[in-house]
Order: sequence, then C-alpha cells, then structure tokens
Amino acid sequence: MNEIVKINPYGFREYDARWIYQKDINQKGISNLGKGLGTQIIKHTKKENPRVIVGHDYRSYSEEIKTAFKEGLKSTGCYVEDVGLSLSPMVYFAQFNLNADGVAMITASHNENGWTGVKMGINKGLTHAPDEMRELKEITLNQKFLKGIGKEEKKDNFQKIYKDELINKNKITKRIKAVVACGNGTAGVFAPDILRGIGCEVIELDCNLDWNFPKYNPNPEDLKMLHEISKSVKKNNADIGFGFDGDGDRVGIIDNNGNEIFSDKIGLLIARNLSTKHRNSKFIVDVKSTSLYSKDEILKKNNCETIYWKTGHSHIKRKVHDEKALAGFEKSGHFFFNHPLGLGYDDGINSAIQVCHLLVNQNKMMSELVNEIPKTYQSPTMAPFCEDKEKYNVVEDVVNKIKDLKKNKFKIDNQEIKEILTINGIRFSFDDGSWGLIRASSNKPSLVIVTESPTSDDRKLKIFKFIDNLLQNTKKIGEYDQKI
Repeated sequence: MNEIVKINPYGFREYDARWIYQKDINQKGISNLGKGLGTQIIKHTKKENPRVIVGHDYRSYSEEIKTAFKEGLKSTGCYVEDVGLSLSPMVYFAQFNLNADGVAMITASHNENGWTGVKMGINKGLTHAPDEMRELKEITLNQKFLKGIGKEEKKDNFQKIYKDELINKNKITKRIKAVVACGNGTAGVFAPDILRGIGCEVIELDCNLDWNFPKYNPNPEDLKMLHEISKSVKKNNADIGFGFDGDGDRVGIIDNNGNEIFSDKIGLLIARNLSTKHRNSKFIVDVKSTSLYSKDEILKKNNCETIYWKTGHSHIKRKVHDEKALAGFEKSGHFFFNHPLGLGYDDGINSAIQVCHLLVNQNKMMSELVNEIPKTYQSPTMAPFCEDKEKYNVVEDVVNKIKDLKKNKFKIDNQEIKEILTINGIRFSFDDGSWGLIRASSNKPSLVIVTESPTSDDRKLKIFKFIDNLLQNTKKIGEYDQKI
C-alpha cells in the first residue's frame, strides 16, 4: 500500500474512536489504528500473541475497514478471532465466553452514514477510558508499533451462541406484546429473535438491514424513531415498544399508551424493582439523568445509594465496576447490569429483557409503573454543532459564567442556582429540583444540552432558553440536531 497515512487526531475521543471514513481516516490509517491497538494489548497483557475478538456492524464499508484493521492487529503478533456481523455487546460477551485478551468492534453506532469507528477494550467487560485512549493515540500517531506474526480465525457460529445465552436465561412466564424497532441497523438480526425466544410476541419495525438507513438513524434518543415506534405500539395495541441503536448497546422505550419514556426513568423503575431484593445496593447514573433518583422513597427505604457520574458508556461501566454497584443507567439508553444480573457491560437487548422481567414481576402495564413515579418535565437530549477543537473551551467558559451567576444570586424563572456539579461539563440545580446540563459530546463535534423540571413545562423551557442564550453569545455553536 503506497497510500499516505491519514488519521485526524480528533478522532481519538474520550472512550472510543470515530471518524468520517476517507475524509478523516483512510485504509492505511485504519491499519495503523489496528497496529496501535495490537501494540497496546501486547504491552498490557505481556503476551506475545494475545487473542483479540473482532466484529463489525452492517454499514456498506464496515467489512473493508475491519479487514484493514485486522491486518494491523496481526502485524503486531495478535491472534484475531473474527465473530463476523455483530452487535457491540456480542463482542463484549465473546471476550468472556472465549476468554480472550481484548476486543475491537468496528462501528460508528448511531452516527450518520459516512462515520466509522472502533469500540475497544482489554479488561473484560470494560472499554477504553480517557487514559487508554490517550495512550492509544500516542502509540498510533507516533507509529511506535511492535512487530510480530499474528494469525486469524473465523468464529462462524457465534451469533447463535450469543442469542442462546440471552434466551435460555431469561424465559418469561407472561406473554408480552412488543414492538421491536431497529432503524434498519444491525440489531435487526438479533433483537426480534431473542425477544421472541424469551416468550414475547414480536411486531417488527424496520428490522430488515439497510445500510442507507432510509427512514432515520437507528438512535433511541431520536424523536423521529421514537414517534414511529409510538405509532406502531398504538396501532398494534402492544404492551411495550423497544428501539435499538445501530450497534445494539442501547434501547429506548415506548409505553403501552404510545408515550416516550426517557431511559433514565426506565432505569429508576428497574432500580426500584431490584432494590427490594437487593437492599443496600449502589446505582450509578449519568449527569443527564433525572434528579428523581436522589430523592426516591423506595430506594431510600431499601438503603440504596445513587451516584451521579460522567456521561459515556466507558465512564459508567467503570464506575459500576469500581463501586461494585448493582447497575448503572444512562439517559441515552445504555444500561449496565453487574453481578449477579450481568457481566457489567451495556447490552440493549438484555436491557429490554430486564424491562420485560419488570413488567412480569410487577404484573402492571408500563404506563401504570410510570405513573407511580413523580412527574417531571424533561427535554430530549439536544446537540448543537460545535467544532471538536472548540467544544471543551466553550464548555469551560460557560461553566465559569454560571459559577459567577450563582455567586451573584442570579435568578432564572425566579429561582436561584443552588447547586453545581462539574464532574462532566456543568449541571446546575434549583431548590424545586429543576436543573440544566451543558457538556461537550464525547463522540461528535457538538455540545449536549438537557433540562428537566418537576414543576412545569414552562420552567424546563426557560432553563433551556437561558442555556441557549449563553451558547449563542459564544458565537461558536451551529444548528441543533433537535430542540424544544
């Protein structure tokens, strides 16, 4: 290959790697990324020929990217075990099942077509966090590669092993009628079969694979996708609607009345259900999540603690691991179940299964369960464009402005800012439990905005307008993907 290496350094993100293919990274760059990861795995495992599980999602270019990536891995001495067309959680499961030394999943998850990326890890059940990503970036961009002789083995039957694992442990005793929506992404090969296998009556919605994503991107935070699921739930008189993202590690939920229930509230319902049997447990939630966890009477009664932590699947699963928490929940739909409920990683289909168990155990409709928790007015996750090179500085400036406003007792809708949390951007809260969040996206050139109020829809909107005004004044943000 005489091609010049092309790798945009900004593609090395907080906990995975993502680029627009050909524009920001080419095949030679992908191969070097494989060499970088192979070198890193050998360094950490101290093995000459570590075994690395590799899978890919159903995008038109994912297989050619995987081929270049595997060549890089093998050139360092890694033994590649290719499980083929996969979901991210299937690759994570394969590391446990096959007792391998590392994983690499070729996926850009829910990002638009043109994007590619890799989710990777060395320790079982954990994916790269910022330290590992910095190390990988340094090895790859400086071409500090080890040389060795690797090999490759195809694992042709692994889809069945993964499906059977989830089906055989999770049979349900009550029939649940479920709309299963996959946005034409890879989950279409897995989710309908598995949910049927546990005992659900499945209505498929956009489960045929089509890498053009003709209707919408497979993203369970996307209102377009959620609205389609809602229509199907109402039309089919279904008990529940599930929406899966492009690589199957996230799920979105629609209740039996066709209402969108944000995943942080589904997490709260699952946490309540688990807390009765698992008293004194810890739960980890991300800073985008509802404030209801911290005040929940059932969690308090069962002596359970909730810790708010940095958004991002790697951050939450590490915190779940480090705190020995029972589970972790992200507003984006990543759920993490630790021993004895799971292996700690995020699996959207397993999360849907846990919701099925919740419905069976409580013997109630999802709308009834949702009505048992206090009502809040929540925004969707909104993402205004902001250049990768600008976004962290913009957030830092906004954090300082909001700190000053708090000090000066500035009021938003007649409420003073009472509390500030800065573990991940800034989350500022008010006496009535309302709050707003501004952070930099970990995997795209954008910011992330969320607001919530237990008081009124109007207050939620006023907090958003305050945030939007701050951001517009920076002159550094562009269009929103969606907004209230």
